[in-house]
Amino acid sequence: MLDSRSALQALASTRHRLAWLACWATALALAFFAAGQARAQAPGPQDPPNVIIQKAANNVLDRIRKDQELKSGSPEKINQAIDELILPYVDFEKTTRLAVGRYWRQATPEQRTALVKEFRNMLVRTYGGSVSTITPQARVDMRPFRAEPGATDVVVRTTVTDGQRDPIPVDYRLEKSDQGWKIYDLNVMGVWFIQNYRDQFASIGSQGGVDAIIKALQTSNQKMNTGR
Repeated sequence: MLDSRSALQALASTRHRLAWLACWATALALAFFAAGQARAQAPGPQDPPNVIIQKAANNVLDRIRKDQELKSGSPEKINQAIDELILPYVDFEKTTRLAVGRYWRQATPEQRTALVKEFRNMLVRTYGGSVSTITPQARVDMRPFRAEPGATDVVVRTTVTDGQRDPIPVDYRLEKSDQGWKIYDLNVMGVWFIQNYRDQFASIGSQGGVDAIIKALQTSNQKMNTGR
């Protein structure tokens, strides 16, 4: 049986495996310095997906230049920046649904709300501190974008470098919705975000169902809050 300690170790293993690039906040944070020549401009609902990635990066760039608390890794400022500048372009419910897999179908509306909330909180707490490690040399290079006419599910490919590490391929998967294109998955060096967490949640859920997944996320968040 998978106990709570094993569940937390599984989640911790996932977090360390993806390191400093494995969530929306960190991956877009590395785009802070990607296009400094452009003035921040909000992506429009009809913008193509590769343009959304570029414009979202410019918005974050503009914010970090004005807010030193954000650059220093303030959790409150990180949450605010994610809510205002990133989440409008992310279908986080779909991300959570696909990561939780079959257990999402078993969950009640209240459990689904808890899953989305705790999963998001864990990612913000785990990777938000990476904002303060970004160097002025960091940049994102957009790779050629190709999509079939009428496509509703696409991948935008980029390469990330910060002047200290070898370039890292980071790909975004987006789906077209009634509100425009939305990010819902991320690939870092061949590891898709959703699949990586799905494996962990499947192991936890097999022993205690939806409640076990929620409990593992809540406990992980509590441990990060207390710094233990």
